[in-house]
Amino acid sequence: MKAIKFISLTITALVIMTFFSCDSKSKGKQNTASIPKVSVAKPYVMPIVLHRDYPGYLQANGIIQVVGRVSGYVTKQNFSSGQYVNAGDLLYIIDPVVYENEVSQAKANLKSAEATLDYYENNYNRMLEASKSDAISQIDLIQAETNVRTAQANVESAKAALKTAEKTLSYCYIKAPISGNVSTSGASEGEYVNGSASPVPLTMIYNNDPMFAYFNIEDNQYLTIKASSKNWDSSLPKKVYINMKEGKYPPIEATPNYISPFINLKTGTLTLRAVFENSKYDLKSGMYCTVSLPYGEDDAAILIPDASTGTDQLGRYIYVVNNDNTVSYRHIEVGEIINDSLIHVTSGLSPDERFVTKALLKVRAGMKVEPINN
Repeated sequence: MKAIKFISLTITALVIMTFFSCDSKSKGKQNTASIPKVSVAKPYVMPIVLHRDYPGYLQANGIIQVVGRVSGYVTKQNFSSGQYVNAGDLLYIIDPVVYENEVSQAKANLKSAEATLDYYENNYNRMLEASKSDAISQIDLIQAETNVRTAQANVESAKAALKTAEKTLSYCYIKAPISGNVSTSGASEGEYVNGSASPVPLTMIYNNDPMFAYFNIEDNQYLTIKASSKNWDSSLPKKVYINMKEGKYPPIEATPNYISPFINLKTGTLTLRAVFENSKYDLKSGMYCTVSLPYGEDDAAILIPDASTGTDQLGRYIYVVNNDNTVSYRHIEVGEIINDSLIHVTSGLSPDERFVTKALLKVRAGMKVEPINN
């Protein structure tokens, strides 16, 4: 009986030892499996040009008001509102009959004046020959010379009147002074316009290519930027970037071509203008934009993917993985976006530190992780 009890106790002890051994191994495997794998990387370090954004607006390089300068009925409107027209294209015709008659009358007056001049010149030449033999008096000769001069003046007056009449007639055929898009019409076919008293606005033409971008900077910023930046030629930056609202267009490179010669005392700002080609974008005069202006350089900028950052009430943050692979929360200060995907970290991260690159929602401060280098 004692032998049987001893064997039974031995078997029980072995079972218990086996159970605890298996349980210990199982827990070890579970602890290993519970450490998540996360992608980590060190920041990029490279030289960049720093930019500062300013609100601005677009303006056509040519805005011309088309006016009617004669009176009459509009017999032809030769465009549709918003249409692109070329310089010299016919836009309107105002009834030209009255002005054609004035041209005809002016031509007739000129012919009459030229005929009178021809008569007086011939008469003067005959009297001049006669005066050599004392056949006529000096008074008659002087009178004949006066008649010639008067006739010459009348011819010049008739020529000027003809030019004026022809010029007035040309106002009946209103042409586009520049190329661009036409706004709505201020007069319809059959409508009477009274342009003789004062010019009557008919439409506007906007030449939107190239396009101007205007923006203002504070006077102290201008001095600071100019003193610290290598990206300025004399008094102007080499280039700026135009960004449209909501990011519907890629940044547009523009060339500054004007800086105001004075400071606006009411606002304490300086106006700058940049020009860019608009044929690809079809942007319109009056649109608001953001102008990115170079103001300095950072020879060793710390850059990380913008997607590797999160945002909370304190601002931007990242998760840093320290030497013992423990995750810590880190608030960072950031600057501008570089190359559409990298963000400039101005403080909160050193070049040798590792940060979590993605899946930020799967990690938390104090968590042990298994880092995987990208």
